[in-house]
Amino acid sequence: MGGVYYPRGENPGGVQREARVPVFAHLEGICHIYIDKYADLTKARTIAVNAKMRRTGICGAAETMLVHQDVAAEMLPTIAADLQKAGCQLRGDSAAKSLVPDMQLANDDDWHTEYLDAILSVRVVDSIDMAIDHIARYGSGHTESIITESDEAADAFLTRVDSAIVMRNASTQFADGGEFGMGAEIGIATGRLHARGPVGGAQLTSFKYVVRGDGQIRG
Repeated sequence: MGGVYYPRGENPGGVQREARVPVFAHLEGICHIYIDKYADLTKARTIAVNAKMRRTGICGAAETMLVHQDVAAEMLPTIAADLQKAGCQLRGDSAAKSLVPDMQLANDDDWHTEYLDAILSVRVVDSIDMAIDHIARYGSGHTESIITESDEAADAFLTRVDSAIVMRNASTQFADGGEFGMGAEIGIATGRLHARGPVGGAQLTSFKYVVRGDGQIRG
């Protein structure tokens, strides 16, 4: 009998809810990219396509793109065209659809969905606060990335978004133990138990402290 378990395969969330021992859970990867109003368009274009389309069936693939309203008219049609050219189907809210008329209209289920396919939900947000609130409501705590040239916006996002991995100006597909220098991973833990994020052999170990003294005492 072990002291902690790491379920993989179908329904790890059910295992985690019903278990009577600690469980690391590799749950859904409902990952977000947020195009901030201070984003660089070139970075936003390349990151959006890579985050969604490099490998659509992995947990680090982006499933929702949030775009600040101040840059939506300028950036969203271009980014959407890049994604569609790569074979991605877009499902947007009414504001996004008004800028890219050929995208499908999203419903509430889309924001909750890990597609694991060439499908991306798109929402226009009026502030970074709205983006963070959306992630808190619909995200799975896996990986989120902000595209911005503003240190202030980046710091707010990286501090306030409560996910295992948060990024600035980088593809969510970097969410991988090998990319983090951890070697082969068991999975990415999205909870708050001990190891969080990529979990490899080192992250499953505990510590033993050895103190070698020569008569020292504590005053």
